Amino acid sequence: MRWSTLLRGAVMPLQSRLAIPILSKTPKKMTADEAVSEIVSNSDLYVHNTACTPTELLTAICKRVDAQELDDLRLTHALVGGKAPFTKKQYYDELGYCSMGPNLELSIAPTAVAKKVIALVNPKVPRTHGNSLIHQSRIDTMVEVDRDIHGLPEGLPISDEEIKIGRHVADNLVDNGATLQLGIGAIPDACLAAMKGHKDLGIHTELLGDGVMDLVDRGVINNSKKSVLPGKIVTSFAFGTKRFYQFLHENPMMHFDCCSWTNNIDVIRANSKMTCINSGLEIDITGQVAADSIGKTFYSGFGGQVDFVAAAALTHDGLGKSIIALTSRTNTGQPKIVVSLKEGAGVVTSRGHVRYVVTEYGIANLYGKNVRQRAYALIQIAHPDDRERLEKESFERLRCMPSP
Repeated sequence: MRWSTLLRGAVMPLQSRLAIPILSKTPKKMTADEAVSEIVSNSDLYVHNTACTPTELLTAICKRVDAQELDDLRLTHALVGGKAPFTKKQYYDELGYCSMGPNLELSIAPTAVAKKVIALVNPKVPRTHGNSLIHQSRIDTMVEVDRDIHGLPEGLPISDEEIKIGRHVADNLVDNGATLQLGIGAIPDACLAAMKGHKDLGIHTELLGDGVMDLVDRGVINNSKKSVLPGKIVTSFAFGTKRFYQFLHENPMMHFDCCSWTNNIDVIRANSKMTCINSGLEIDITGQVAADSIGKTFYSGFGGQVDFVAAAALTHDGLGKSIIALTSRTNTGQPKIVVSLKEGAGVVTSRGHVRYVVTEYGIANLYGKNVRQRAYALIQIAHPDDRERLEKESFERLRCMPSP
């Protein structure tokens, strides 16, 4: 705890400032159209994300753009929730404090330094514990709404291949007492679902999803063995179902914080048995992972993968694990394990940082292996119909046969 306490003091000055009231200042309440009327052309706007995307404000801004009242707006945001008209959500208590809900990610720093803060106030936003408070005196304009926040439907399907991946990861790579980082989606949920027999797991992650709820209810996730904030699930933002948001509301086990702290490599590496589970769109036979682009086409951002993968290799106890988990093929039958990444693809995780790669066909441990051995290990977990071709193409690239 001494380590994390020192780090916290070094990287969190802006966040604590938002919770300090400004005397004699209260926000003006108005409609969305009125709130955005004060925005001028050639402005830089930061927009809250995912579950807390301020759709009403964005819609009002777009109305002004369509009416040629605004031009040259520069928006900064992460993943937009809902149908974005092109991407905050808070509600206040009797003491004047608002919660920024399940979405802190990048939002605290720009809110702390912004010339003007416009907040969408919604009583249906879960009130979260951690560093999520902002005093209403720090808000210039409030727009009140009452609607469900953006989220995911219940019962998203998990394929047989993803279930097998989850079992491989849980049965072979996750120790009791481990601290986990994983995101949202079918593979993270499949991994968590396969950990029902584990003990004393903890969470320190950037993005949190529904999969943790069942393990918390079972006592599997209790965060008792964590080195950084023991007893707490640490995350930067959360996205999931309505039931998940109810789980987050006023839950004292939760600690939401800015990604400048949750994703700080020195903070992550201080956790015991830090086990990081990430995914990729494509991986080549040397272990290079493309996680944000398919060839020249950008598919998504890469989030905290770089931070957590690097931290897993640098953990203080030497027990960190970095896992890349992906199906062997896409839904359209295209191989994800390839000899060379598609032209234009960006390498998010370098071959020097990849340790374990998991598909439905098994686990490849790339640690300490040369490229010939890496190619062999990855071909063994590729789709069976791709292996012969991969072997031939690997020989052409490496000028030697893949071998253990």
